[in-house]
Amino acid sequence: MTATADYDSLARRLRALEDKEALRALMIRGWRALDRKDWQTWIGCWAEDAVLEFGPWEKIHGKEAVRAKVEEVESPYASMQHHILNMHVDVEGDRATGIGYMWFVAVTAPGSTSSPYSMGGPYDWEFRRGPDGWLLVRQRLGVWWTDGEDTLRAFA
Repeated sequence: MTATADYDSLARRLRALEDKEALRALMIRGWRALDRKDWQTWIGCWAEDAVLEFGPWEKIHGKEAVRAKVEEVESPYASMQHHILNMHVDVEGDRATGIGYMWFVAVTAPGSTSSPYSMGGPYDWEFRRGPDGWLLVRQRLGVWWTDGEDTLRAFA
């Protein structure tokens, strides 16, 4: 193998690692913003033509429609934690796909003895790289389990 081939191979592998880290950082930044109800930062992770598919809801098209729906249903919770578990991404050029699991916990009355509402299920993502970096294009989210009572009926 020539020095040029070694360098090209190294450059491809480094780019793949950088892309995977950028995608992980995008999701962590966005979902931590979601927990803080920083809707602007969270929706900044989404492409204009984004699609959200979530078990109990109809398919939502467009970045602003996604923001409006999620802000409407999650705003009433006193606090939330969105966990992304077992995240894996595959990158091919300026497109990427990913999978993971959600573990969501919501609290309506902090400090009360009632249990929080929680749910979990699979994530399935599609990403696109644009001039400003990676953005989320599609998110499919299924609900495999719930625990506690969704007293706000936000996820019905």
